[in-house]
Amino acid sequence: MSTPAALDDRARARALSVPTPAVQTLLTVGLAAIICAVAFSAVAGLQVARATPSELALIGGGAIAVTGALLLAPRRERIYGIGPLLALLALTVLTALSITWAASPSEAWLETNRTLAYSAVFAAAVALAHSVPGRWSAVLGAITLSAVALSAYAVLTKVFPGALSPDEIYARLREPFGYWNSVGLAAALGVPGCLWLGTRRGGHQALNALAYPALGLLVLTMLLSFSRGAVLAAALGAAFWFATVPRRLRGAAVLIAGSVGGGLMAAWAFSQNALTDDRVPVDLRNQAGLQLGLMLIVLLGLLTVAGLAVGFVRAKYEPTLHQRDRAGVALLVALALVPLGGLAALSLGERGLSASVSARWEQLTDPSATLPRNDNTRLTAVGSVRARYWDEALRIFKDNPGVGVGAGGYATVRKRYRTDDPAVRHAHGYLVQTAADLGLAGLAVTLALLAAWLASAVRATGLRRRDRGRPYSPERIGLLTLLAVVIVFGVSSLIDWTWIVPAHAAVALLAAGWIAGRGPLGGRSPGVSPSAGGGLGERLRAGLRERPRAICAAAAVLVALVTTWTVWQPLRAHDTVQASLQTLDGGDADAARAQAQKARDVNPVSLDPLYALWTIEASAGRNSAARRALEEAVRLQPANPEPWVRLAEFEFNTLRRPQVALTAIRPALYLDPRSSDAVAVFLAAQRQTTAP
Repeated sequence: MSTPAALDDRARARALSVPTPAVQTLLTVGLAAIICAVAFSAVAGLQVARATPSELALIGGGAIAVTGALLLAPRRERIYGIGPLLALLALTVLTALSITWAASPSEAWLETNRTLAYSAVFAAAVALAHSVPGRWSAVLGAITLSAVALSAYAVLTKVFPGALSPDEIYARLREPFGYWNSVGLAAALGVPGCLWLGTRRGGHQALNALAYPALGLLVLTMLLSFSRGAVLAAALGAAFWFATVPRRLRGAAVLIAGSVGGGLMAAWAFSQNALTDDRVPVDLRNQAGLQLGLMLIVLLGLLTVAGLAVGFVRAKYEPTLHQRDRAGVALLVALALVPLGGLAALSLGERGLSASVSARWEQLTDPSATLPRNDNTRLTAVGSVRARYWDEALRIFKDNPGVGVGAGGYATVRKRYRTDDPAVRHAHGYLVQTAADLGLAGLAVTLALLAAWLASAVRATGLRRRDRGRPYSPERIGLLTLLAVVIVFGVSSLIDWTWIVPAHAAVALLAAGWIAGRGPLGGRSPGVSPSAGGGLGERLRAGLRERPRAICAAAAVLVALVTTWTVWQPLRAHDTVQASLQTLDGGDADAARAQAQKARDVNPVSLDPLYALWTIEASAGRNSAARRALEEAVRLQPANPEPWVRLAEFEFNTLRRPQVALTAIRPALYLDPRSSDAVAVFLAAQRQTTAP
């Protein structure tokens, strides 16, 4: 029997855990601002100078969340999500170990840093779900708000090109990430949240009505990015939401209104050459952008009115259970007719159903198939350059099945397998990239991570058979919506390299970690914190008095500090290399040499300090030292054709030794037969050695 004191403690805990509207809004906006800040600072995550600060911030935030959860949640309860977290840490360890065998150890270090940051985000989400489970709506709201904000900025680069993108040469939306498919995914990640927002029973109706214009903006963004992968991922995420959440009629109203509005707006934009053609003068883009902006204001206004009208009708008229069932069946039948209609259209074509399907499958999987144009017609095209990248990755995996060529090694090793000239850094697919980089070991750890997380997700969202018949509480619907967000990201990651983009991965890992850490459906009440009550200071002192938790918190801080130092080193070396080259431009070769050597000590697996030393020594006329720097680069990354080419060029152009240059260039031609630089050196050296 509960004592009055225990009841008072529970009341205090409930009051501390359930956020007031002001606190909830602050949490939502603050978290959304963090996601947007990571998006604008890290961009696509390809440049160490842009990605590293965001990774450091994510690691720091994760450490704060984990430490706070350890100290401020005194109640002894099972912490869920440890299994998936350990699997993710195992993947991080494997990535770090691959530095020792990687074709490009410097890239493997960068991939390790990225995975460390992602592990920190997942750990933070697990900790927060355990300590403050009632904040799930702030997480979901922040994901949705950040998607809308990023999409709005992307579209504004079309509306105000002179101010936001004066030098843009492509029609496809690609800011703020610099990559169009990332823009499309940013919009797709917000689709489940709009469905949740527009169908809530609680909350302010005016806020809920904003789901209609928000979804219209997201659809417009996906279409203007010409991203087929984003549209597919959003469609599958929405399909999961409709299949698991019993708000199908209200969700259909949001989806239909937003899709129709955004689709009509995109159709008009596609008819404007200034909005869909590449290399359009900025003055023409400004004129078309003004028209787009005016029409967008009208569209968003109409969708807002539609949302308010639907909310008003729903408040006045509640359909009976029989009417909802009949309408739900009609909706499912209508959705089922969509793919059937597509099959019927194929069967009525000139080739018939089987021939049409076979032709499209061949076009999708054939590395030599015709590629779609880089305009809005690609939205209905089947072919893709991914077939080439996947084929290269699978060939690399076949030759290195055990542990692959090291994290990030695909970009280096693919040059030996490529059949075209464009250089790419990723295989545009998480599984094929992992197969090439980490082999069967990486695939095994990835599958273990997926299995552990799926078990946690099924348990938390009530998708187990034993949970059938449980009520759909607001939290359960919110968790299912977060699961839909993870599905959107997962689908995109299978067909693109968007897991490299820190903002996208942070959103998915935040949702995935929260689901994993929430625990089984029907467990502790989401409105009650696992804290024992009391103020913040009292709970902190209680946590510090318990030695095991205090030791764990100290260990978390120590691990975060060590991790932060490790992640910072490549950026530190990069900055030192740049400083050495600037010093060389100032005429001080000795100081420049010292700085380059310092960068070499900081990051001994990077080629950049060696290239800097080569440049410095060559400029000082110390050709022997310059050659030693290039030879060290070759020894460091023998599977990389670039240092071989530089060494051969130096032998031929500076040392005037064509025969030695021929010896150095042959490995480069084996590693990259299509290298124009390697071929040029080979032909020039060959002519001189064979000349009479």
